[in-house]
Amino acid sequence: MIGIDELVAQARTAFGWTGDIGVSAGPRGALGQFWRLEIGSARYALKHIFDEPPTEASIRVELDLVSRARDAGVRAPASHPARDGQYLLTARDGTWFRCYDWLELRPVASDASDTARRLGALLAGLHRCAPVASAEPNGDGPPDPWYDQVPPAVAWEAVVTSGTSWAARLNDRLTMLPQLCAAVGTADPARLILCHRDLHFENVFVDPEGELVVVDWDDLGPADPGRELARALFDWWCNDVDTDLDAVGAMVESYLDAGGPGRITGPADFSMLLACRLNFLVAQAALALDPHAERAHREWAEHEIDVGLHLLPTPRQLTDVLAVAAAKYPQQQG
Repeated sequence: MIGIDELVAQARTAFGWTGDIGVSAGPRGALGQFWRLEIGSARYALKHIFDEPPTEASIRVELDLVSRARDAGVRAPASHPARDGQYLLTARDGTWFRCYDWLELRPVASDASDTARRLGALLAGLHRCAPVASAEPNGDGPPDPWYDQVPPAVAWEAVVTSGTSWAARLNDRLTMLPQLCAAVGTADPARLILCHRDLHFENVFVDPEGELVVVDWDDLGPADPGRELARALFDWWCNDVDTDLDAVGAMVESYLDAGGPGRITGPADFSMLLACRLNFLVAQAALALDPHAERAHREWAEHEIDVGLHLLPTPRQLTDVLAVAAAKYPQQQG
């Protein structure tokens, strides 16, 4: 893989930067690594993309949604084009990179009640400003099944017999799949809007003014807003050792008060949550077991598997969260 010095040199030419460039490592995700660049008084975030990059069409959709979100009061880092007008650039090794404003961000505060209400209002703002969307942003077809279809049973066979340290844990959790996935299915096309689709706790931060900032819009696409709300509730308030139902209720209530259009009314509304969690586990397991993948990527995948197993919900959690969410609607309609 291309080294950071060579990547920065290529970015310097593409963006027309002059003078010294200070470089330090930023956060890494499953699909890319961020680098913090200091160029005079300017600060940029250079994202090195490991996996398949967004298409030009999806970047245009992203820029439009981010603009709509800002108009609705949702903050997000600006994306910068190179001198030739392109937002996505190809590195010399065949990977890709993009440039954004670097914002000095910190994790969201641990006050669950306040955070839940702020998140509910934020998600409602995103959903209110979102356009109708019936196809993926690249225009190639209907909504990606990643978001509403779980992996087939055959996808787990090589994983659970791999002999890895995490295979037994995964196999134990898989015993719940029939009960978890019984109601999973595709969303009603009439309810689809353009959603962020990855609004977990590593993609929402607080800026120096105390405002919430949404980052990493690469996964945006069509989704039922109620299903995105259901997934966000689990991303923030549920894991294998704790379910904060008070925070769940506060976030749903705030979302409704702010005019959010999504509703969680039945088990099928957890389809996006379950499909994403399970598809991600399969993908990371495949990467961890790939002998041709770089060691750093395999190690990262094993880390993500460990986290994913802690976040895989139980049937009881689905029942409890559904009851709390559904109880909020009569109050809104009365």
